[in-house]
Amino acid sequence: MIEKAQFSNKLFHPKYWSLWFAASLARLTQYLPLDKQMKLGAAIGRLVKKLISRRVSIAKRNLELCFPDMPEAERERLLERNIEEIGKAIFDITNAWWWSDEKVQRHMTIKGQAHIAQTIADGHGVILFAVHCLPLEMGARIFGQFHPGVGVYRPHKNPVMEYLQVKGRLRSNKALVPKSNLRQMVKSLRNLDVIWYTADQDFGRSSATFVPFYAMPDAATITGASTLAHLGKAKVLPFSVIRNADDKGYTIEIMPPLDNFPSKDHAADAKRGNTIIEQIIDKDRAQYMWLHRRFKTRPNQDSPSVYK
Repeated sequence: MIEKAQFSNKLFHPKYWSLWFAASLARLTQYLPLDKQMKLGAAIGRLVKKLISRRVSIAKRNLELCFPDMPEAERERLLERNIEEIGKAIFDITNAWWWSDEKVQRHMTIKGQAHIAQTIADGHGVILFAVHCLPLEMGARIFGQFHPGVGVYRPHKNPVMEYLQVKGRLRSNKALVPKSNLRQMVKSLRNLDVIWYTADQDFGRSSATFVPFYAMPDAATITGASTLAHLGKAKVLPFSVIRNADDKGYTIEIMPPLDNFPSKDHAADAKRGNTIIEQIIDKDRAQYMWLHRRFKTRPNQDSPSVYK
């Protein structure tokens, strides 16, 4: 369990100077009003569209696969909004890592926090069942204002980025656990901690079951939430964060714990989980991270990629 960002003089090596400079510029933007940040972020998204053309094509294909009955013009508008939201997410991260608690509290709305208190009072750890929405960093920072939790994360290969993300994510939360450390996750849950868990990406064949996701009948879906809930004697509570429509604040919502979860059927649990993920995404589809290859693993290994 990581409870403090580890700084080393090696991080000042000249090869990292450009990254430190970029981080310093990003940190300065925290002083802009939130709605001005978001206007700038939308412009950045439109500006870098050609630079991330491969990711844009993946997002477009995902939208085609998930919403085949949506009129093409509507899908194109959704894609354009999504590109703008990607630019805005730069400032979501900046705000999550560097805003003061007082400034976070001025821009946040929290719904359903009583579900956390009741679940813990009942003697259960909490798994926040989240999705890879673009303002997710702010969701964790806001949650920590009333109940510091434990983040499950992927350590960054770049040591400066690792230092920055650990320091930023510990601003209002108690610890981080690498996603490979299942034992520590279980231990945290049995200690009645709260952890974030996401199951909306394709992690390959070995840990997946194939269940529906929107219009795709066979999306590779991990069943880790069932395993964690069982081993950690924990409850699973759906969790969402969205940037408000006026771009002047953020809203997180914690929903009641799922009944009869996990069941004895992990595939049924995964299918149920995907239905919940869809409901969270549908709060604002443009704020979801459509640019990852959600359907890269096919049930039949010989099937052609859906992204070609």
